[in-house]
Amino acid sequence: MQNHFKELDQFILNHQQFWRTEPFHHSFCSDYPWDDSHPNLSTWLDSLTNTEIEAYKVDTSKLTHSLSSFFPELNSITSLISLPALEAHEFDFSSHLFRGIPGRKLEQILAMGHASVNSHYGSEWLEWCSGKGYLGRVLAASSGQKVTSLEYQGALCESGQRGANSLELPISFVQGDALSEKALSIMTPDQHAVALHACGDLHSSLLYKASQLELPAITISPCCYHLIQGDHYQPMSQSGQSSQLTLSKHDLRIPLQETVTGGERVKRHRFQEMSYRLGFDLMLRELGLTDEYIPIPSIKKSQLSLGFESFCNWATNLKLIDLPDVNFEEYQLRGEARFWQMERISLIQQLFRRPLEMWLVLDKALYLQERGYQVTLSQFCPREMTPRNILLHAYRN
Repeated sequence: MQNHFKELDQFILNHQQFWRTEPFHHSFCSDYPWDDSHPNLSTWLDSLTNTEIEAYKVDTSKLTHSLSSFFPELNSITSLISLPALEAHEFDFSSHLFRGIPGRKLEQILAMGHASVNSHYGSEWLEWCSGKGYLGRVLAASSGQKVTSLEYQGALCESGQRGANSLELPISFVQGDALSEKALSIMTPDQHAVALHACGDLHSSLLYKASQLELPAITISPCCYHLIQGDHYQPMSQSGQSSQLTLSKHDLRIPLQETVTGGERVKRHRFQEMSYRLGFDLMLRELGLTDEYIPIPSIKKSQLSLGFESFCNWATNLKLIDLPDVNFEEYQLRGEARFWQMERISLIQQLFRRPLEMWLVLDKALYLQERGYQVTLSQFCPREMTPRNILLHAYRN
């Protein structure tokens, strides 16, 4: 793992001009950040049709193959970020155990539950940032062992406890702050700690606390790396702390930009909203109403169907901007063109999403190794279920 980390670290450091970009904002420019060093790459991007861009957006392996001539290191990096997939398993649970959970989320919970139970150490469980404790239900129902569920929101604790009691499962909810030292008080030497998609500092806090008390096992699937209290990521391992790489909150969002497609309707809404925002931004700049991007809040999908002019009027009313007579059709078309320029730039950043995520996960894995744990990394579910499918499992001999 240390060798993998060092290779990834060097690759990421050497290619900062390609991933330290903001495609949304840079789409305002006609050039690319790498025009001087990689003009052939810019020419290739300009040659892509909209259909080809869309195909590459959903197929990173195809994109990697096409760009390997520009980035020869990609072939070796691909092997570093490839993880074994855990075997799928069907639980024989009654459906009422999970009433109300959306299908894809339920699949993630069951996959994570199976992975945890299959590599269980200890005689009870600690579910970190549990929500209503659906993962805890899987752990309790599978093993018959006690589950302590830590959750910050009192209403979720109450709802989760009622549900567990009605199902007669040995689950006890504790309302508390996972970042506080008080969270140590609910940990016992017999617990196997689990966390499904705990965000940023929350999953780091679990690793610090659980390793401090030498819990027998820790199984997490990290998520939302940018949700940290500081301005930059604080590496956990000695290797991470020795690296020259610094990651801001913006950088930490890059791995999260990969999403599972929601179909043509979702894709159409995204194109419409982003091109409207880009066209509106262009309009304000050229009319001299601003020289920097003005953030616009989220808009209801139903409002988008009213058209670009309606969007602009809504946004200017919101921001108290007086808009003169404008050729809305022209700016809508230019916003659409700018959208595709943004997508071209984001294709290059796409290459670095998983390497950046693996760098972050390996930093945590190496930290646990330094604390005396045996650590394995795998994929607990297919990417189509969720791109945040990395499973870090650590156990003490």
